[in-house]
Amino acid sequence: MSDIKQKIEEELQEAREVCDIKGGGSPECAAAWDAVEELQAEASHQRQVKPKNSLEMYCDDNPEAAECRIYDD
Repeated sequence: MSDIKQKIEEELQEAREVCDIKGGGSPECAAAWDAVEELQAEASHQRQVKPKNSLEMYCDDNPEAAECRIYDD
Protein backbone atom coordinates (compact mmCIF):
# COMPACT_ATOMS: atom_id res chain seq x y z
CA MET A 1 0.00 0.00 0.00
CA SER A 2 1.35 3.43 -0.85
CA ASP A 3 2.19 5.88 1.92
CA ILE A 4 -0.75 8.18 1.13
CA LYS A 5 -3.25 5.31 1.15
CA GLN A 6 -1.89 4.09 4.46
CA LYS A 7 -2.08 7.61 5.90
CA ILE A 8 -5.71 7.92 4.71
CA GLU A 9 -6.58 4.65 6.44
CA GLU A 10 -4.92 5.87 9.65
CA GLU A 11 -6.76 9.19 9.49
CA LEU A 12 -10.08 7.42 8.81
CA GLN A 13 -9.61 5.31 11.93
CA GLU A 14 -8.61 8.38 13.93
CA ALA A 15 -11.68 10.30 12.71
CA ARG A 16 -14.00 7.45 13.66
CA GLU A 17 -12.46 7.24 17.14
CA VAL A 18 -12.59 11.00 17.72
CA CYS A 19 -16.21 11.18 16.58
CA ASP A 20 -17.18 8.23 18.80
CA ILE A 21 -15.59 9.91 21.82
CA LYS A 22 -16.37 13.59 21.21
CA GLY A 23 -19.61 13.20 19.27
CA GLY A 24 -20.49 13.58 15.62
CA GLY A 25 -21.23 17.30 15.89
CA SER A 26 -18.07 18.26 17.76
CA PRO A 27 -15.41 20.56 16.29
CA GLU A 28 -12.82 17.82 16.87
CA CYS A 29 -14.85 15.38 14.79
CA ALA A 30 -15.22 17.91 11.97
CA ALA A 31 -11.49 18.65 12.04
CA ALA A 32 -10.66 14.94 11.91
CA TRP A 33 -12.84 14.44 8.82
CA ASP A 34 -11.32 17.55 7.23
CA ALA A 35 -7.91 15.91 7.60
CA VAL A 36 -9.23 12.80 5.84
CA GLU A 37 -10.66 14.89 3.00
CA GLU A 38 -7.38 16.77 2.54
CA LEU A 39 -5.44 13.52 2.23
CA GLN A 40 -7.98 12.14 -0.24
CA ALA A 41 -7.67 15.31 -2.33
CA GLU A 42 -3.87 14.99 -2.30
CA ALA A 43 -4.12 11.34 -3.37
CA SER A 44 -6.41 12.36 -6.23
CA HIS A 45 -3.99 15.10 -7.28
CA GLN A 46 -1.07 12.67 -7.27
CA ARG A 47 -2.97 10.31 -9.58
CA GLN A 48 -3.60 13.17 -12.04
CA VAL A 49 0.02 14.22 -12.38
CA LYS A 50 1.26 12.76 -15.63
CA PRO A 51 4.77 11.38 -15.76
CA LYS A 52 7.34 13.28 -17.81
CA ASN A 53 8.28 11.94 -21.21
CA SER A 54 11.89 11.38 -22.22
CA LEU A 55 12.23 14.82 -23.89
CA GLU A 56 10.94 16.59 -20.78
CA MET A 57 13.41 14.68 -18.59
CA TYR A 58 16.24 15.49 -21.03
CA CYS A 59 15.35 19.18 -21.03
CA ASP A 60 15.26 19.24 -17.23
CA ASP A 61 18.88 18.02 -17.28
CA ASN A 62 19.96 20.07 -20.34
CA PRO A 63 17.92 23.28 -20.54
CA GLU A 64 20.47 24.89 -22.88
CA ALA A 65 20.06 22.20 -25.58
CA ALA A 66 18.60 23.29 -28.92
CA GLU A 67 15.74 20.79 -28.54
CA CYS A 68 14.71 22.50 -25.32
CA ARG A 69 14.54 26.10 -26.48
CA ILE A 70 11.24 27.84 -25.95
CA TYR A 71 10.28 30.63 -28.30
CA ASP A 72 7.73 33.31 -27.46
CA ASP A 73 5.16 34.28 -30.06
